[in-house]
Amino acid sequence: MLKTFFSWKPVTENALLVIRLSAGLLILVHGLGTFNPAHMEGNVAWLTDLHFPAPAFMAYLGKISELLGGVLLILGLLTRLASLTLIINMLVITAVLGSSKIFTQDQHPFLLMLSFVYLLLSGPGKISLDYLLFKGKHD
Repeated sequence: MLKTFFSWKPVTENALLVIRLSAGLLILVHGLGTFNPAHMEGNVAWLTDLHFPAPAFMAYLGKISELLGGVLLILGLLTRLASLTLIINMLVITAVLGSSKIFTQDQHPFLLMLSFVYLLLSGPGKISLDYLLFKGKHD
C-alpha cells in the first residue's frame, strides 16, 4: 500500500488526463465561437485591421482548429496531431496577432500553448482512445 501511495505512476497518469481534459474543454469553448456569427465577424474585422492575409478564411480556420482540436483532446484521439495544430494556433495568437506579452495580456493563449506542448511531448496517456485503438504503440 505504501509503495502505491508513494509511486508517481498513478499520479502522473491521472494528471495527464486532467491536463488533457482541461485543455480540451478550454479550447473547445473558444472553438464554439465558430457558431456565433457576431463573434466571427469580430474576428474577421480584427484580422482585417491587422492586415492578415485572407482574414475570413484564417478566422474560420483558427476557430475550427480550436473546435476540432478540443474534441480530439477530450477524446484522447489523434492527441499529438491535435496538439501540434493547436500549438501553431496559439503561437500565431500570442506572437503574431498579440504582442507577445506573455506575462500580461497574452498570458491565456501562451499558457494554453504550454499545455498543448506538454501533450505533444507526453502523448495522450493510457486513458485515451489513442491508447485503446493503437494499444500503446505511440509510446
